[in-house]
Amino acid sequence: MKTRQLGDLTVSEVGMGCMAFSHGYGKIPPEQYSIEAIQNAYRHGCTLFDTAEIYSPNLAGIGHNERIVGKALKDVRKDVVLATKLFLDKSEARGKGGVYRAIRSHLEDSMDRLRTDMVDLYYLHRTNGGVMIEDVAEAMGLLIEDGLIRGWGLSQVDVDIIDRAQKVTPLSAIQNIYSMVERDMEKAVIPYCMEHGIGVVPFSPIASGLLSGKITTETKFERNDDVRNWVPQLSKANIAGNQPIIDVNIQEECPKTKSEKSRKNLANAEKLRVSGIQTIQKRHSLREEKTGIKQGFNSPYFFVQKIFKKLKA
Repeated sequence: MKTRQLGDLTVSEVGMGCMAFSHGYGKIPPEQYSIEAIQNAYRHGCTLFDTAEIYSPNLAGIGHNERIVGKALKDVRKDVVLATKLFLDKSEARGKGGVYRAIRSHLEDSMDRLRTDMVDLYYLHRTNGGVMIEDVAEAMGLLIEDGLIRGWGLSQVDVDIIDRAQKVTPLSAIQNIYSMVERDMEKAVIPYCMEHGIGVVPFSPIASGLLSGKITTETKFERNDDVRNWVPQLSKANIAGNQPIIDVNIQEECPKTKSEKSRKNLANAEKLRVSGIQTIQKRHSLREEKTGIKQGFNSPYFFVQKIFKKLKA
């Protein structure tokens, strides 16, 4: 598998987001299934595995997902890049030792669950208005000096926050939502990251399954712990509105299956001027299907670093 750079970290072009082994898509699979899926991804060339301390059934606990990832990869730890995330409450930051001690406490707990003495990529999961991003960036820099993390990142942030953090401790990666139907990052975040050598890790690149072609306006999601019940792109109106783009993906790969409805949708989509960046991401999604990695309980993460140069070529 080809590789990309997240700052100084070299990772596989396709990574594995492990959240759904613990939360977010209805009933979670048995632990052994999850372990085998993670190990199967590694055997097919995946070297980046993304988790978070909060990923637990119904978000009701801490560390469920990290424990699974740690158990699955303990024998190949030196050959993979582990990424995890923390939430930082302002009350913690005001405690003894301040922001650094609070973040380090979260990190040490994550390392224990992941069965490692160092985390490769450590994200602040969401920014908190009560904690200055500059203080977080300074603490992350100290953790890098301590040898406890190799790089750090932010998730769901705009350029203002990225720039303020970058000026204190250079970032390795930004992880924001991004897909063919959620492209806000193209306006400012991706150009900024390109300019400053920051990796971009889109999450939900197939729009929570919408771009797989398997979801229709009649699809019913599980009632318990299934984020697809409330994510905007999976409302019935948005599913119907985005169907032309979905048909482009499917019909370009499987032209023999074109129906009259698909041809009409394809014509409509051509009017939308679907760009090269969409085609690139589509092919990555299909590549993930062909690898043999178990489907349904994991989301691929795609890394975009030189994408704008390709579009300008």
